[in-house]
Amino acid sequence: MLKKLWPWFAWVALTGIMSAYLAYRIKGPDQTVFLPGPTTHGHYQIEMNCNACHDPMMGVREQACYDCHGADLKAANDAHPKSKFTDPRNADRVAALDARKCVTCHQEHVPERTQAMGLTLPEDYCAKCHQETIDNRPSHKGLGFETCATAGCHNYHDNTALYENFLERHAFEPDFKTDSKVLSRDLLAFLQNTGDVQPESQERAKNDAPPSLEYDSKIEQEWFATAHAKAGVSCSGCHQAKDEWGDQPDHTSCEKCHESETKTFLKGKHGMRLAAGLSPMTPGAARKPMKKSAAHRELNCVSCHGSHRFDTRKAAVDSCLECHDDQHSRAYKFSPHYTAWRDEVAGRTDAGTGVSCATCHLPRVPHKEKFRDRTLVMHNQNHHLQPNESMIRSSCVNCHGVEFAIDALADPELIKTNFSGRPTRHLESMDWVKLRYREKQNN
Repeated sequence: MLKKLWPWFAWVALTGIMSAYLAYRIKGPDQTVFLPGPTTHGHYQIEMNCNACHDPMMGVREQACYDCHGADLKAANDAHPKSKFTDPRNADRVAALDARKCVTCHQEHVPERTQAMGLTLPEDYCAKCHQETIDNRPSHKGLGFETCATAGCHNYHDNTALYENFLERHAFEPDFKTDSKVLSRDLLAFLQNTGDVQPESQERAKNDAPPSLEYDSKIEQEWFATAHAKAGVSCSGCHQAKDEWGDQPDHTSCEKCHESETKTFLKGKHGMRLAAGLSPMTPGAARKPMKKSAAHRELNCVSCHGSHRFDTRKAAVDSCLECHDDQHSRAYKFSPHYTAWRDEVAGRTDAGTGVSCATCHLPRVPHKEKFRDRTLVMHNQNHHLQPNESMIRSSCVNCHGVEFAIDALADPELIKTNFSGRPTRHLESMDWVKLRYREKQNN
């Protein structure tokens, strides 16, 4: 009798084990067992938190897209906002391409048809609505439908670096500007103006660590020489959370003074896992080439800036190169950019004339906070990398003419060498702008 019931008992036991396992995985932090396929480069870091994008029935939450990307779309003056397609007058466009939903164009877990920027539509999607432009504009004759977003002309959402009026304003600039300089950091002055920090001397910052705490005196010396100590930020300012002392403060401690920097850090690839409630990102989990020696380093504010020195120069170059091992990063110290940075650090040139990794990838941008203007170091590197033309306004135009920058960013080999040399590609977009400008001048 038992021999006959054994298969049934085994099936029940196996079902129970599998059910318990799946229940654990559903509620647990690692949900990769449910992935129907690989996640895109932009989202793979948070793939273990299905709830970041999906509702309980595994449908995609449209609002989740806007939670992460809404502010960027607004800042870019999104050329194809959802409101354009919910307007009844554009019903014919919706019939051709239902762009009311992000997932129409961007689907996850389908690597076999995923292109740059996570696009999963065929390359002719622009022609569905803009065929008339292709047919009637002489400048577009002979151009393939696949060139719209790859010729330095158009991006579906963000055209801020490519609008014709912007190109026209910069049409006749030299390749290399003589007055190149990035914005100066002004956080301390901003905090003083808002009353968050009092402009007092170093004597105000005291070592108020617990008497029982053992530490190397070098830590105190490093801290005392920083802008933190000068601004009156004592040990407890970072280590004291409510009534408890923390030996390893995280980004929430930095956020007290660096609110906007922290907010942009959490949107970028260094901090997006933390924003999703996951463990910190490590270089070993990256898809881009990283150094094996940094594989297990957890990325947070102090992994780049240091725990007590808060060295912004180290964070601008050395911290990047301690992890990144792609060809572009390895070529940096052989590039004209590094030469300019080395001259600034050595005092041979003015502050702001050097080009560090952060100059381009974490640029200083004008920012409004608490109804005041200030300079923000944008810690969301995604904002300026995808598409790479986004770097033109925030970084490239500080030193280069826009035409030169467009050509350089369209040259994959030049990017690999960290821009050691001149572009070998030329895009015609600026030529067309110059032609239209001259025609207007002659009429």
